[in-house]
Formats: sequence, C-alpha cells, structure tokens
Amino acid sequence: MLALLARGLELWLRQQCEAIEDLEIRLEGSATELLRGRLAGVRLTARRVVYQRLEIEQVSLRSEAIRVRMGALLRTRVVQLEQAFRVRGEVVFSAEGLGRSFGLAPWSALGDGLAQELLGLTPLGGIRIAEDRLILSAGAGGELPGEQRAIELATALTAVDGTVELRVEPGTRRCRLPMDPNIRIERAELGGGRLELGGEALVSA
Repeated sequence: MLALLARGLELWLRQQCEAIEDLEIRLEGSATELLRGRLAGVRLTARRVVYQRLEIEQVSLRSEAIRVRMGALLRTRVVQLEQAFRVRGEVVFSAEGLGRSFGLAPWSALGDGLAQELLGLTPLGGIRIAEDRLILSAGAGGELPGEQRAIELATALTAVDGTVELRVEPGTRRCRLPMDPNIRIERAELGGGRLELGGEALVSA
C-alpha cells in the first residue's frame, strides 16, 4: 500500500514539472494509518527540477500529515488529496539556471522588472553569483554613439516579510520579489555560486 502511494506521488509530481532528473520519496507512517486515508508525512529530495520553466538544482522538502482519498488511489492509482497541507524545506538555484530561466517567459518579465528598478535598464542581460552577492547585468554593451553600455550591479539578498529582497549596497535602492501567497520565504543565502531559499508552502488539495 505504501509503495502504491509512493508511486502515485511520484507520478503526480512528475506531471507537475517539466523535468525531474533524480527523485527520492520517503513515506512516514504505517499501512494501517494509510488505510484510514492518513499519512504521517512525506520526505522528498530531487535534483535538476524544471517547474514552470524555472530551473532548480536541488529540492529538499518535508510535509506535515496528509489526508489522501484512498478509494481514488486504489481505483486509478492517482493521488487525490482530502485537504491542503504544508511543506517545509529548501530549494537551491545555480546562477546559470537562473540566467536561463529569466530569459524565458514568464520569468523574463520579472527579470526585466528587476533590471529596470535596480539598474534603470532593460532587458536583464545576465545573472551571476560572486561570493555572497547576486550580480545583475543589463544593457546592450554597444560601442557606437547612442548605444547603451552594459552595466553590472551587485545586490545583497535577504528574506523579508515572506519574500526575497534585493538590496543595493551602499545605498537605499531595494526591490522585493512578488511571491505566491501560498509560499513564505524565511531564509535566503548566497554562496558557492548558488542561491538557497528556505521556507514553507501550502499545497492545495
């Protein structure tokens, strides 16, 4: 029974994403609880995930208790939830993956908005990570008269009020990322060429 649910969860997750390279699911609880439609929790780790064209290097999540419609699972092997549940964990992004994602819709509009607000130029030309700073670049970099020259700007990242804030130092320029109301970011760290975010999310039934 637990193996059937694990397989159903894997299929459901792969349907939500464009790509998942590696995926490991660990179920917490007993078969007896599951027959009553309750699972104590799920631990999930994944690598090289693409979700809505956003490239994610690593994902590590743990859920609270989940209520599952067992009748539907036994008939169709498709997981149907009785109610929404919360998950906590971390996601890790590479600078290269962020750069590719921000070059595609719908993320390109967000990238261009950041470039306009923080650099005063669009489109966003690139993203890289240098130690604990996120470096944004914009502008065409042309050498002819009248052409915009490419510029770079180093920003610090912090988690503020459930989202991520980019701040230019020294100075007062700052910008907060728009965030899904079901997601709350509690930690944002840069290092080793990667961006790591930690927090919680509500998964809808």
